[in-house]
Amino acid sequence: MTAKEIRESFKKFFEEKGHHIVPSAPMVIKDDPTLMFTNAGMNQFKDIILGNKAPQWSTVADSQKCLRVSGKHNDLEEVGHDTYHHTMFEMLGNWSFGDYFKEKAIDYAWEFLVDVMKIDPKLLYATVFEGYAAEGLERDNEAAGYWEKHLPADHIINGNRKDNFWEMGDTGPCGPCSEIHIDLRSEEEKAKVPGAQLVNKDNPQVIEIWNLVFMQYNRKADSSLEPLPLHVIDTGMGFERLCMALSGVKSNYDTDVFQPLIKKVGEISGKTYGKDNDVDVAMRVISDHVRTIAFSIADGQLPSNAKAGYVIRRILRRAVRYGYTFLGLKEAFMYQMIDTLIESMGDAYPELPAQADLIKHVTKEEEDSFLRTLETGMKLIDKVIADAKAGGKNAIDGREAFVLYDTYGFPLDLTQLILKENGMTVNEEDFNAEMQKQKQRARNAAQVEATDWVELQEGVTEFVGYDSTECDTAILRYRKVKQKNNEFYQIVLGKTPFYAEMGGQVGDHGTLTVGDEVIEITNTKRENNLPVHIAKKLPSNPAAPVHAAIDMEMRHAIECNHTATHLIHSALRQVLGTHVEQKGSYVDAHALRFDFSHFKKVTPEEIREVEHVANAMVRGAIAREEHRDMAIDAAREMGAMALFGEKYGDKVRVIKYGNSVELCGGTHVANTGNIGMIRIVSEGSVAAGIRRIEAVTGKEVENMLDGLQDTMLEIRAMLNNAPDALVAIKKSLAENVALQKQIEGFVQDRINNLKSSLLEKAEEINGIKVATLCGNVMADVVRGVALAIKADGAQRTAFLAATQDAGKPMLTVMFTDDLVKEGMKAGNVVKEAAKLIQGGGGGQPGLAQAGGRNTEGLGAAMDKMKELLG
Repeated sequence: MTAKEIRESFKKFFEEKGHHIVPSAPMVIKDDPTLMFTNAGMNQFKDIILGNKAPQWSTVADSQKCLRVSGKHNDLEEVGHDTYHHTMFEMLGNWSFGDYFKEKAIDYAWEFLVDVMKIDPKLLYATVFEGYAAEGLERDNEAAGYWEKHLPADHIINGNRKDNFWEMGDTGPCGPCSEIHIDLRSEEEKAKVPGAQLVNKDNPQVIEIWNLVFMQYNRKADSSLEPLPLHVIDTGMGFERLCMALSGVKSNYDTDVFQPLIKKVGEISGKTYGKDNDVDVAMRVISDHVRTIAFSIADGQLPSNAKAGYVIRRILRRAVRYGYTFLGLKEAFMYQMIDTLIESMGDAYPELPAQADLIKHVTKEEEDSFLRTLETGMKLIDKVIADAKAGGKNAIDGREAFVLYDTYGFPLDLTQLILKENGMTVNEEDFNAEMQKQKQRARNAAQVEATDWVELQEGVTEFVGYDSTECDTAILRYRKVKQKNNEFYQIVLGKTPFYAEMGGQVGDHGTLTVGDEVIEITNTKRENNLPVHIAKKLPSNPAAPVHAAIDMEMRHAIECNHTATHLIHSALRQVLGTHVEQKGSYVDAHALRFDFSHFKKVTPEEIREVEHVANAMVRGAIAREEHRDMAIDAAREMGAMALFGEKYGDKVRVIKYGNSVELCGGTHVANTGNIGMIRIVSEGSVAAGIRRIEAVTGKEVENMLDGLQDTMLEIRAMLNNAPDALVAIKKSLAENVALQKQIEGFVQDRINNLKSSLLEKAEEINGIKVATLCGNVMADVVRGVALAIKADGAQRTAFLAATQDAGKPMLTVMFTDDLVKEGMKAGNVVKEAAKLIQGGGGGQPGLAQAGGRNTEGLGAAMDKMKELLG
């Protein structure tokens, strides 16, 4: 079976079992502060599992694109070195939310693998949780009993808490799990060592392919367990591993999931897979990483230096580095593989072909940029090696190796490879110590301590903020949180007018009034799709009735900016073309930011036209059309664009202003006239094929115009209130140019006169004619004299200057070319003398300068320079 057929067989099997097949959620997560990437199939169901949302269907199944770069078996630096771990992978999964539990989950898994996929049952092993006495947890005899229907006792293996008790995090839903492993070894190998002895022992041919998680507990902040009211089945099967098992090969990379990519790398590099281990590792790294990069960009995550963008940049740079080092690829190459990836995965994931041009442009630009950085890094490591050898060392400091890793993307193995070629080594202990410090800093920055939720009432939050700015409500639950030495409370309300930060729109601020007590809400965030209100303190009686009210002025400013992004998007598509698509946005009360796809600079004329089109819609005072809970197909027919990288349900909210029709969950003005005016303040590139507009609206436009007018009045006042400021400025500039030329003439005369007089008064030191200059002299004049003497063709002549300009001391040394050939170095002289003026500097052997802080040391510095000539 092909990979495509295997994927479809899984979906079809569970659809026939009554499961609703849902599309993959984006791999990049935008509105969950606890995660940057989807790392498991269950991520899109977290809010259901946590009880924050009622399930739409009780049983579902899907194929989910995932990304893992840390955790058990997922160290990025190990990917490519074995045959079955990846960064981006697909997870086939089925879920039950309060429907079936352990027995059906096990029976379904067995039926699919053995009856549908025709896997020999003798190859399969199942693990069950062995129990954990410290927490009073017994062996999962229930799961073991169900497995006994399908497997002999010696194929049912006890697993420890680490491998067979799944936890969402330090707190939250958890429970025992049962892993299905497959033994793909030859009969000879099986005869020597039973497969049961190799389960969970990192054998590349005895691997886990499916994990069945039975969520039946909730882990509290004090680490104790309580039963979950809703039992959940959460299963995940590695698609690539299943393809390997069914294809009769020994490596995931030998399946049709990866082979087209590996062949493309071979075609580009001229190398053949399977002949050299280093080449093979490089090809596996590249074929794995190009998938991650392409899917991330398609989901809207561009490489950058922060958070998720930094992870993607690291992955891309690792692939480039392997191509550079082991395949001899010195120019961008990964962007050439995108079409091959689309051929194999484009049908299952239509975002790839739809975003092909953008993916190629961004990938190539990032490759080109890193290849330039790599060259710089290579020069830097050459210098480190040269300095070490000059000092008689055969090893470099691990801290220097870490700087190469952290700044230039040089992993330790590349540094070691280059050092080995030079007969040197690196202190690995120092490198590892620096790495641990960095990881600890990252952990400390991200560490969040939270108490258990204090439950006051049962219920799910109802958002009323589309229609109301205040309401009577009650606190459902609250907890205390500590992050970066900052303590605050998270409060969940039964009804709330507060918009929780999502979709690029910041959260509302406002107040909770309980009797005479007013609690300030400083932000509203979304955690696992749960709106949480942030406050420095709690009401003295949290159980009392609450009146919630948002900051109206702030909300209106946010709405103006959010609606303006829609109008700008529509205007961009009218002016630049319908290829323009939103690639991100951010709106707060002060300004808006809008990222969009476009492959060339937007001209000032186009910017002005976009602004005019958007403002025409503002002046048109177009009333908002809002459609809630609209079927997504109906929304598309209406003209609404679904953005790639966003997760939409079957029902969506549509916001329409004239020709602008968008799927959006944010808050908006009732009428475009409420915006007042839109002013674009900047436009520029943020990545290949991605442009960014920044703009202001309403009151902020008024403030900007006031500022411009005040500046203009100040300029006119400086020009003696000239009736036409532009004419007066042009005249002033022309006069300035003429005066500047006169000054340059005077300076040159000064240089020529000084040169002549200094040479006439020159003294001889050690057979060298030495011209000296002291006192208050412009820096440009000093340098000009030095160059003039040099250009005069003088022989065995030196120029020494110890001067000051605007109170700053400066030393200058010039040697004629014949002295330089004799080995004299101006840089050495000036560097030594500069100590006397508390400064430093350097330059070329023929001309060097140094600055300092101590003018009183100039006389001594001149004496030192003369001394050094002797």
